[in-house]
Amino acid sequence: MNRLSTSWGAFTLTRHPEDPRDPLRAWDASDEYLLGHLAETGTDLSGTVAVLGDRWGALVTALHAAGPGELVQITDSYLGGRATRTNLARAGAAPDAVRLLTTQDPPPARIDVLLVRVPKSLALLEDQLHRLAPAVHEGTVIVGTGMVKEIHTSTLKLFERVLGPTRTSLAVKKARLIHTTPGPAAAPGPNPWPYRYALPADTPAPGLPGRTVVNHAGVFCADRLDIGTRFLLAHLPRDLGRARVADLGCGNGVVGLAVALAEPGAELVFTDESYQAVASAEANFRAHAGDGRTAEFLVGDGLADLPPDSVDLVLNNPPFHSHQATTDRTARRMFADARRVLRPGGELRVVGNRHLGHHVTLRRIFGNSELVASDPKFVVLRAVRR
Repeated sequence: MNRLSTSWGAFTLTRHPEDPRDPLRAWDASDEYLLGHLAETGTDLSGTVAVLGDRWGALVTALHAAGPGELVQITDSYLGGRATRTNLARAGAAPDAVRLLTTQDPPPARIDVLLVRVPKSLALLEDQLHRLAPAVHEGTVIVGTGMVKEIHTSTLKLFERVLGPTRTSLAVKKARLIHTTPGPAAAPGPNPWPYRYALPADTPAPGLPGRTVVNHAGVFCADRLDIGTRFLLAHLPRDLGRARVADLGCGNGVVGLAVALAEPGAELVFTDESYQAVASAEANFRAHAGDGRTAEFLVGDGLADLPPDSVDLVLNNPPFHSHQATTDRTARRMFADARRVLRPGGELRVVGNRHLGHHVTLRRIFGNSELVASDPKFVVLRAVRR
């Protein structure tokens, strides 16, 4: 928990889930820079203000106190949305004070101020700018923000191509602002997302080679088969019968789809905290799993929506970044969540980089960890709920 001081007040902010041991803040210098700029320039916030990529709700929480306009947040992150609700409530905002949209929802019809916290994924930024461009008009104020290491020449060219002439500010506390003027000279071209590609002929899973998969923007490794996923596909459990299988952190759902194709009796659950990821997984399952085959698709906090002792197998390729920060916190929470939902005798199977030491964490949580396979870069591990 930490305090963000702005011209409109000081706000106590947290990430989600709240953890007093978590050293990472719910805001950074780029959020401060943007909010300070809006206050210093007296930007008119009385119209529709759309905030894209507000990671933990710091921007909309502060802006809610700034004026009477319609405030809209657009996020791909379920966890970010939950943090936003918590931070707004703590600041005394009514539950409906901010319109909370996902990256899969239709955007506002008209935007008077567009604020963009530059995301880690340039693809997600491209997709969302294309989706928002029709709502921008000649008088729209467009300001982006990010840390210097997050704003590249390609970022600026993207703003300029889709929205109009673009320039950057001087750096302050290693953060920059992006200023774009809407103009008819912009030539956005068609939105290239979602992206489609054929899985390679050597994909190591029955039924997958050659199939065309859909990837919405922002999904990890959206233009090719991730090498970690490839390694896990080569070492999936077999003969699962009527097992209930959860693809945890499913991404585009290729791992769960491989199980569905190889195991006609298995029941699949796809879950991810990214709306773009779950939309991709559902599209791929519907396209390839066969008529009459059903599955659950959950956008949420890991396996939190599943009851204890309800799953036989959890498959997981956990991330080790939270935006720009390297951390194993997400993996630890995923492993603990898996143990909670697994039935006695149920298995968690994980792929990860060798250096991450997941075997130590699994032994701590499950009391056991077994090496299934390894190569110079990755390991596949299994842990069993006793």
